[in-house]
Amino acid sequence: MAWIQKTIALKARRRGFHLVTDEIKAALPELAQVGVGQLHLFLQHSSASLTLNENADPSVRRDMEGAFNRLAPENHPDYTHIYEGADDMPAHIKNSLNGVSLLLPVGNGELLLGTWQGVWLGEHRDHAGARNLVATLHYMS
Repeated sequence: MAWIQKTIALKARRRGFHLVTDEIKAALPELAQVGVGQLHLFLQHSSASLTLNENADPSVRRDMEGAFNRLAPENHPDYTHIYEGADDMPAHIKNSLNGVSLLLPVGNGELLLGTWQGVWLGEHRDHAGARNLVATLHYMS
């Protein structure tokens, strides 16, 4: 049994949902040596999120952004946390809806995702920087 842990700096992105599966795999060449294992991903931020969803059609990510904006609109009169801009409180709500971690199975050197599944970063701020993702790989070779 082995453990590997590293922090992956995801590049800064505009607001919306972004497919980051390939970026994660590129940062983890150790995946190739895994016979059976699991990869835990933890996003170290409270105004972005992680989720597993459609990996082929970008319109799904655009539609998800629209749905999230309707669920947590900017400038809602009930928000009291407004010090960091109109997008800040909605970003925290969106973070809580999706969460910040995923546990993914790994086998035969690959993430065992479904055919149409990919890891998404939900960027919920208009002017966010790079995001840090802690990747913890636990495996038997």
